[in-house]
Amino acid sequence: MKARFWLITACILLLACPLNAQDKITVGVAANFMVPLNEMIPLFEKESGIKVDPVFASSGKLYAQVVNGAPFDIFLSADEERPAKLFKDGLVETPFIYARGEVVLWSLDRGLCSAGSDWREVLKSEKIKKIAIANPETAPYGAAAMAALKAAGLSNALKDKFVYPQDIGQAFQYASTGSVDAGFCALSSTRTPEGMKGCTITVSEAPEVVQAACVIKASKSREAAEKFARFLLSREAMKVKEKYGYR
Repeated sequence: MKARFWLITACILLLACPLNAQDKITVGVAANFMVPLNEMIPLFEKESGIKVDPVFASSGKLYAQVVNGAPFDIFLSADEERPAKLFKDGLVETPFIYARGEVVLWSLDRGLCSAGSDWREVLKSEKIKKIAIANPETAPYGAAAMAALKAAGLSNALKDKFVYPQDIGQAFQYASTGSVDAGFCALSSTRTPEGMKGCTITVSEAPEVVQAACVIKASKSREAAEKFARFLLSREAMKVKEKYGYR
């Protein structure tokens, strides 16, 4: 009788408690979206009761991890191409655009931001010895910056000045700590207290960075991941994105 009592009690407890897999999701996130996502997570957790564990890296690195079976529930890339490849390979649900970002040139030297500053002339200045540009092979923001440099005919002329951090978040870190004299950064980084300390210059030749996300089919928390996907497109999330310069 005692054994039967404990068996019934255990069953009741299991039914009463939600499964941990349904209460938590792991999100692979492009480094440029770190600041806004960290602001969004508490809003989503409060609204849904679902815990969010973010993993930040370059889109290329995260893509490779998804292909190799990393336990992500949803992937927020900084481009459309990688989610599209994953969808073609049957690994994810239909991708959707969650943000449109912008590449800017940023430096701690506020003197570079004189009226009408031209990013091309700034980079040719004798003040600029090192320039951070996120690895164009794995970081979409780095690829957009390189496209602007090629359009301006500067990719070869300035190649000896380039320093290649792994992702766009590190590019801003290099610039904000003075490890380089200027860096191609995500506009979102310049909207932070640290970013406000420096000089931000528009790079009109850089293409818009269209960012897509996708829910991983192998996720053990699909319902929670889909709730988070819907939240990314909500009015509440949009306010945070707009705050950091995303469209």
